Amino acid sequence: MNGRPCRGDLYVPGDGPLGALVLIPGAAPEGKDDPRLVAFALTLARARFAVLVPELAGMRSQRLGAEDIGAVADAVTCLAARTDLAPTGRVGIAAFSYAVGPAILAALQPEVGQRVSFILAVGGYYRLRDALTFFTTGWYRDQGVWRHRVPNEYGTWFFVRANARRLKDPQDGPLLAEIARQKMTSPAADVADLAAQLGPEGRRVYAFVTNSDPSRVPELLAGLPAAVRADIAALDLADRDLSPLRARLILVHGLDDDIIPYTESVALAEALPSGQASLFLVKGLLHVDLVPGLRDGWKLWRASVALLRERDRRK
Repeated sequence: MNGRPCRGDLYVPGDGPLGALVLIPGAAPEGKDDPRLVAFALTLARARFAVLVPELAGMRSQRLGAEDIGAVADAVTCLAARTDLAPTGRVGIAAFSYAVGPAILAALQPEVGQRVSFILAVGGYYRLRDALTFFTTGWYRDQGVWRHRVPNEYGTWFFVRANARRLKDPQDGPLLAEIARQKMTSPAADVADLAAQLGPEGRRVYAFVTNSDPSRVPELLAGLPAAVRADIAALDLADRDLSPLRARLILVHGLDDDIIPYTESVALAEALPSGQASLFLVKGLLHVDLVPGLRDGWKLWRASVALLRERDRRK
């Protein structure tokens, strides 16, 4: 698009767009072709958004990293340059799960931020270290009080798979990737024989993700390989100055989320100036999937109204 190195799927409403939006999936193997994402993109197009779903190699391969920030920025620049699709020259971003971090970090770039009017963030994070604590141990802080729920192990093994390529030992990376593959396929899989073959770096990663004691997380986190720690730091929002962020945020998070606790969206809303973020905490939203018998349809309706209001905003 306009000579930019941008690839993806474009959904255009038949009646012409009233707004434009870059849609960023979470770490799904199908990437932009995930049926849930396609259905959402079609719904947005029916609501007269021009929707660009970029092809992000890291998302499809479940290797989310700091390099995805630039890919999101490129997608925003591509779509915003098309005045036939983005009438105001500005666009929104909708991001799910771990993609919320790269979306916000892209919008913090001055040349990109001036083109982003709003961000819809579903099931995202603020302090990545706290999110890591939750999906490895099940513990999280709610208004200063430690609480526990059984986490979905998918988050744990997604982290392993995403970071396996960052280890120096040529044997550790494939071993960790295989451990993650088996565990993501079957949480009960016995991977002891593979774990026994890990070298020092691999053992440190494995010790971190199999730990269940939140008090040990800082020590184990500090012991992770340097490249892994660097990527965590690059994607952490809590250590960033968010004051340059001009986009308005619509934050939606499930109270039943077992991968990233809802307290992360609460913390993100609190880190922004009053009025910049609208927060919707929903019962029956399991991370990014609605469960049967959703009890908070009213809140999701309000979030939808907020999204349409952003579509129609001209300033």
